[in-house]
Amino acid sequence: MIAETICSAVSAAGLGIAAITAYRKRFLAATRIAAYSLVPVALVMTGVVQWLADKAFSPTAWVGVGLLGLSWLLFMTTRMVERRAGVGTRKERKEAARAAQRDAVAPTASAPSLGASAAPVAQPKAAKSKKSGGTDSGDDFSDVEAILKKHGI
Repeated sequence: MIAETICSAVSAAGLGIAAITAYRKRFLAATRIAAYSLVPVALVMTGVVQWLADKAFSPTAWVGVGLLGLSWLLFMTTRMVERRAGVGTRKERKEAARAAQRDAVAPTASAPSLGASAAPVAQPKAAKSKKSGGTDSGDDFSDVEAILKKHGI
């Protein structure tokens, strides 16, 4: 009963504010305020407020909310652990297993693969300076390279 009274008062106040806004010749804003102020009364008339009031004071409903929160917490914890461990998704794990199986089956006498798993070949510093036209641009990025190597990239 008190929820219905509060919703009615909120709607009446909203309609009053909408009337004042319309008096100031701001009709678009007044219409928007009136629309928002009719929502509480509509919720009372449809029975949503009574349903929410019944659920708000139900211990079973609060236990259900607690269980939903617990399941969300467990889900987010497992996602965080997966990301930190680098486990990846099921699809990524299957692709990694297939790639490992292909590498194990491939003959060792064949030429090395030039795929993504091949390590880049380092060029000597003299070759880098010749390519850059006499300036040693390799030194400009040496600190960036050190950071990337530190993080295993």
